[in-house]
Amino acid sequence: MIPVGLTGNIASGKSTVAELLAARGATIIDADVLARRAVEPGSPALRAIVGRWGNGLLSGDGTLDRAALRRIVFENPAELEALNVIVHPEVRRLRDEEVAAARARGDRVVVCDIPLLYEQAMEHEFIRVILVDAPQDVRLERLMRDRGLSRDDAMLMIVAQMPAELKRARADFIVDNDGTREALEERVNEVWRSLERMA
Repeated sequence: MIPVGLTGNIASGKSTVAELLAARGATIIDADVLARRAVEPGSPALRAIVGRWGNGLLSGDGTLDRAALRRIVFENPAELEALNVIVHPEVRRLRDEEVAAARARGDRVVVCDIPLLYEQAMEHEFIRVILVDAPQDVRLERLMRDRGLSRDDAMLMIVAQMPAELKRARADFIVDNDGTREALEERVNEVWRSLERMA
């Protein structure tokens, strides 16, 4: 089994690349999906979040109000770090379970989609790392258009992450996603052929 890290700054198109890799046969383990599971009602992580920031972060149905939490943490690096301390260990535990299941099934290429892979210094856990990137102005436009964010909120999310230039220097594969869908698919095909040769 080849463990591969997939990362990219917000609105780079990482989820699209994950879908394209899945269509070619990769097993995808998505950190965002695991992060939502980690804070489900009744979870220790959700209790810790409410303990720190209060019941105002709960929606009427008892689920986490992610937008309200985002407003708190993206404006304050110390609060973001406090959230990461609560959520990341649980996400790691869930990911380890998924990787172990993939290994037991005999899956050949397992891609862990981790937005903060470099910020969490996790690149050494993978044989190869794929970085999906797009220029900042393109990512800003996508956030405003696709997620309905204001320019200010979108910029807060962008600047909260490590600059893409630093990640590009450390990645094994770079998938630039600022052109056509066809160009993106061709680049993913190149990366997939390399991964298959390794497998």
